[in-house]
Amino acid sequence: MREGPLTFTDEDYARDVALFSGGLDSLVWAAQQAALPFPRALLLVTFAEGNFEALQDQVYEAVRGLRRRPVRRLTQSQAVRKPRGSGIELELTTRSRGLLYAATAVHAAAAEHVPVVHPPENGQLALNPPPSAARAGACSTRSVHPWTVHHLNRVISEVAEPGSAIRVENPFATLTKGDVCAAAHDAGMPQRVLEPTLSCGAPPDRRPAGPALTHCGLCYPCLVRRSGLVPAFGEDRTPYAADPWDPDLPASRTGNWQALRRWLDTEWSMLDLVADAPLPPDTQPASLMEVVERGREELRALIAWAGKRAPRKAS
Repeated sequence: MREGPLTFTDEDYARDVALFSGGLDSLVWAAQQAALPFPRALLLVTFAEGNFEALQDQVYEAVRGLRRRPVRRLTQSQAVRKPRGSGIELELTTRSRGLLYAATAVHAAAAEHVPVVHPPENGQLALNPPPSAARAGACSTRSVHPWTVHHLNRVISEVAEPGSAIRVENPFATLTKGDVCAAAHDAGMPQRVLEPTLSCGAPPDRRPAGPALTHCGLCYPCLVRRSGLVPAFGEDRTPYAADPWDPDLPASRTGNWQALRRWLDTEWSMLDLVADAPLPPDTQPASLMEVVERGREELRALIAWAGKRAPRKAS
């Protein structure tokens, strides 16, 4: 039994803290950092996704298999319960989820004496330019948008003691999904390690006639995922519930695909970049424009690839 006060040295604390969702981007960042030969640990902050805990565990074990340094995981629950009889109305949407994730990671970083928290998300989806009016404003996620991160860091600096503020920085802010997948490929990360990751914005439920499918294949994040994996590996073997280019798919289910095609046929300018959400004062807009344009090229390549695979509509 240990006697006396418990003491810690610098070696006991983590060196890096990052959000780890079980998605493709967070896996690649974690794998890159885990492969660095540092003596101090990489701490990954995870929020348990209902019905997908086993998938998150599988992705985490993939990171541990590539490690050259200690790797730890802090798993948090998303469940929020109001006290009985309190009369408090809970937020039933997921709008505040990104802030909850970031705040938890910042708290963990403060406890570990780590000055920076990394929420890895490719710049293409961090900016998340709306391909249609239906996805404008609050209808699209902006949890890692530069403007969101800027204000989060302002809040942290206001409440922290002088000189102790932790910063939130997106390490993939200037990368497209294709860049992230290419980095994984160049690092020798096998495709089978990337395939279990979760990218879908609306994962389907378990199908009665088959195994659980974690990707609908039709939402915008699924389309961006495909546009990154296909050029990096020549194919995407993720089991999707549907393909948006399937001619037998009802038009009511191809809205994202059709909106994407129209958006890619439309000129996109600097004005469009700032119209949906402003940018921090120290931002270099040209670098963000480049991310969006390269992302659009990846999506155009996906459309061309899909055109060669799409079967003819049954007569």
